[in-house]
Amino acid sequence: MKILGLSSSNSEEILSTQALEFISEMNSIFQPKLDVLLHERLMRRQRVARLGFQDGDSFNKDIRSSEWRVASHPTELLDRRVEITGPTDPKMAINALNSGAKVWLADLEDANTPHWNNVINGQIVLKRITEHSLTFTDINGKCYSLKDPSQIAQTLVRPRGLHMVENNILDNGKPISAAFFDAGMYLFHNHSKLSIAGKAPYFYLPKLESEFEARLWNDFFVISQAALGIPKGSIRVTVLIETITAAYKMEEILFELREHISGLNAGRWDYLFSIIKTFREAGEQFMLPDRDQITMEAPFMRAYAEALVHACHKRGAMAIGGMAAFIPNKNNQELNRSALEKVRKDKEREVNQGFDGSWVAHPGLVDTCQQVFDSILKGKPNQIDKQTQLPEHLETVLIDIKSAGGNVTKSGLLKNIDVSIRYLISWLDGSGAVTISDLMEDAATVEISRSQIWQQLKNQTEFADTREICTPALVKDVLDQVLRDLIQNNFEEVKVRRAVDLFSEIVLTDEFPLFLTTKASQLIN
Repeated sequence: MKILGLSSSNSEEILSTQALEFISEMNSIFQPKLDVLLHERLMRRQRVARLGFQDGDSFNKDIRSSEWRVASHPTELLDRRVEITGPTDPKMAINALNSGAKVWLADLEDANTPHWNNVINGQIVLKRITEHSLTFTDINGKCYSLKDPSQIAQTLVRPRGLHMVENNILDNGKPISAAFFDAGMYLFHNHSKLSIAGKAPYFYLPKLESEFEARLWNDFFVISQAALGIPKGSIRVTVLIETITAAYKMEEILFELREHISGLNAGRWDYLFSIIKTFREAGEQFMLPDRDQITMEAPFMRAYAEALVHACHKRGAMAIGGMAAFIPNKNNQELNRSALEKVRKDKEREVNQGFDGSWVAHPGLVDTCQQVFDSILKGKPNQIDKQTQLPEHLETVLIDIKSAGGNVTKSGLLKNIDVSIRYLISWLDGSGAVTISDLMEDAATVEISRSQIWQQLKNQTEFADTREICTPALVKDVLDQVLRDLIQNNFEEVKVRRAVDLFSEIVLTDEFPLFLTTKASQLIN
């Protein structure tokens, strides 16, 4: 293997000869299989966009009618009523682990910019957490350290998606899979100490599009366990259902990973992005309204959530709800009260639908989420025993986008562009989790924003508030307006222009870029 990234003491600790040999072995086994599955993604998208979900793209009746359940859960994953997410920044990691949440999602994906330093330092932080030695001192001399091991959240690692490559490591002259690198390095460096503590490596798997991709991950874990001497079935995963194709295959995904899976999670923004990406050229009936108008009460989103709970509880798995992205503002208590009430109502919806836990983005939301779930669970660690009905006419309801109501506005266009440029400025600088207007944003925000604009351009959509038609010239005018406003608000002009150029390139193009992060990563490594 050839390392292109700059060497440091940290990278030498992670990129040991033995670790690289393990990664190389896993990559050589699984990269050819992954290449086939990524090609199948393209073929499936074209087929589904043209013909809808049918035959092999829809439910597997044999799997759904047979009796089976996922493996029993390890003790530390029985109670997941509050999960906090965030990047592997040392300070944020310590605060999340000490927050009182049951689980911390260590995000190596959408909340992390894959700068080489971030990739390596993320593995260092995870290793220090396993060793219970992670500390951080800020510029004012304030020290941060982990609470007692019994008082901190359980770590689940989210590697990068199967579509991503790690450009800083070449194997046989080609970049290796970022997903296998992230997961493999965590396994290699942490499995032994986790075993001593009576635990095992646990993961969140993003962006799966089919049960065949779940099978690939299952094979990866089976072979990794054998290679590293980890007892078979010790690794546990939770799969994010954040693509429309995966939403049709939830039981099938559970089945393929049944020896290793703990649950499924409802990832809202990426799910909406996937709907647009899949049906981007299928006409006005797949046009989403402004993203602020899409709630989990929209019939197609409610059906998605209810189907997830049904699939999980039918098979003995956990159903984990979506993100509360609000970041408390210490200077605006009225805003905090209003936002926390919205968070409370959203979590009440989830727990009443049957979810076993939910996500928050900030330690200040942990208590609110905990109280809601406590009020229903009443001492139980979860409500897996709560069986629910599968929504009627699920195959059609899931893609009944018009059921959301709402409309498309120019003010929505302006907001999509403004938040995207602000986020990309930080992302290109190395920060993948960014607070914008009191919300924690990650790459999924830009994905849905830019895909909405691309779709509006494709359909020459008329804005409900101005009656203007969405055209490239109009989008360029709004981009210029945002650029001027940000520069006037003391953003560095060179950084603003770099973000605007990137955003323009992925929006004002005839060919839809499948992932922002794939394109953007070429600018930072």
